[in-house]
Amino acid sequence: MENKTYCSKRLKNTEFIFKELLAKSLVVFIGVGVVSAFLFGTYLIDFKNTSQLEYVEGSSLSIVTEKFDFKQDEIIQIRIVNSGTNELTFSDSSYGLKITGLAGILMYSPMSAQVISTLEPRGEVTFSWDQIKNDGDTALEGVYKISAKGLDMDGNIVEKSTTITIWK
Repeated sequence: MENKTYCSKRLKNTEFIFKELLAKSLVVFIGVGVVSAFLFGTYLIDFKNTSQLEYVEGSSLSIVTEKFDFKQDEIIQIRIVNSGTNELTFSDSSYGLKITGLAGILMYSPMSAQVISTLEPRGEVTFSWDQIKNDGDTALEGVYKISAKGLDMDGNIVEKSTTITIWK
């Protein structure tokens, strides 16, 4: 009888410990989920930047596309706009335009001459991308980052990027 009571107490104690550990691990998993959702949300806010053209005082660069989502094989018009009040200088005739995958791998940059190019305040230049990468292959569906980089009259780097999505 004494042995049966001891086993019963031990079983209840084991159930209590199991429930307590389950409750603690559940709290930990929910906490990790909330924190990771917050961090991922913060990343996506920066990732899907929808404000393309804002004129400001000082040095600023904007990249404007007619929309954010494109079909495969659709021509993408990209406007690089000096949205500031200072003249911007670029190291080549492509105005620092680069299209990369999200991992940062260069997919496309226009053929350009190594000449100094300038963009006056509120000036703009337009490029067309036929979704053909530098290696001659067609860009696959996915998210791409379009960026441009130049210098203002004080030698400070002025850089802007936006993302687009290519769908089938």
